[in-house]
Amino acid sequence: MQAIIQSDVVWRLIIASLLGAIFGLERSLAGKHAGMRTYALVSLGSALFVIVGALSAYDFSMFKGLNPMQIASSIVVGIGFIGAGLSALKVGQGGQPELTTATGIWVSAGIGMAVGFGYYSVATAATMLGLLIFWFLAKVEHVFRVRFSNQSTNS
Repeated sequence: MQAIIQSDVVWRLIIASLLGAIFGLERSLAGKHAGMRTYALVSLGSALFVIVGALSAYDFSMFKGLNPMQIASSIVVGIGFIGAGLSALKVGQGGQPELTTATGIWVSAGIGMAVGFGYYSVATAATMLGLLIFWFLAKVEHVFRVRFSNQSTNS
């Protein structure tokens, strides 16, 4: 039963990543800083946090007074501050915000949370998707920017 649930979860992670990437493609073509990788990672991380929270709430429901959703929400907020600080630091030094790095850190927190709750296949799938997003979408985004950047307007 657990393998069936986790295989469905892997598809949810894949779909979230793909849809986020598609959404980010439009932003990339419009010349915005946050593009395919950033949007894909945010979508992946959001799906991962929801899935891990839901699975853990069910798995740990027999323990009165333990609410894994509180743990999850604290991690999400805390890591969000780290990512914001990283981006602000880079901008303060006169550079571009490190949005993809910040979202990668955020997804990494979700992966760690999944492992902490014992969802190894979910964590592994999210790791593989995150690496695919970092490596492959960088190349895809570059191709689209070169091909369409002269034809798009900043909106």
